[in-house]
Amino acid sequence: MKKLLIVVDYQNDFVDGSLGFKKAEELDEKIYNKIKEFKEKEDVVIYTFDTHDEKYLESVEGKHLPVSHCLKGTRGHDLFGKVASLFDKDKDIYFEKETFPSLDLANYLRGQEFESVELCGLVSNICVLSNAIMVKASLPNVEIYVDKNLTASFDNKINEECMDILKGLHVNVID
Repeated sequence: MKKLLIVVDYQNDFVDGSLGFKKAEELDEKIYNKIKEFKEKEDVVIYTFDTHDEKYLESVEGKHLPVSHCLKGTRGHDLFGKVASLFDKDKDIYFEKETFPSLDLANYLRGQEFESVELCGLVSNICVLSNAIMVKASLPNVEIYVDKNLTASFDNKINEECMDILKGLHVNVID
């Protein structure tokens, strides 16, 4: 049985763009190595892309977070750094999502069989957390992991609190 790695929204706008932060950039090499490890073992890697259009600021999310980001067709929407070099749009599985979690990802996972699921990427307390919950709903009997060295938040305190919440949801937080 294969393992699954979900790379959540490791996109330019969350690293060095409109919502970027220093800690996010420091994850590039680590996430790159994790993806390589999974691909070399012929395990499964799935990517999510936060995806918005020019009407983003009119959306409910845009009203709460009034910063245009991850607009489809822009540099900000693309994967960041070395991680981008491992992505093949024609071969890799990916989901574009207009909000924090991906219902399409959850529906795709439902009924699949994986030994385990690991999530990494950005932002820990928003999209990583919400997608971990979707994975839990889709695969309730599969062990789920979040390596706290492969995710981050713009706020370290919130990031640590998020790790506690994940543990409370029976997600294995590893170091």
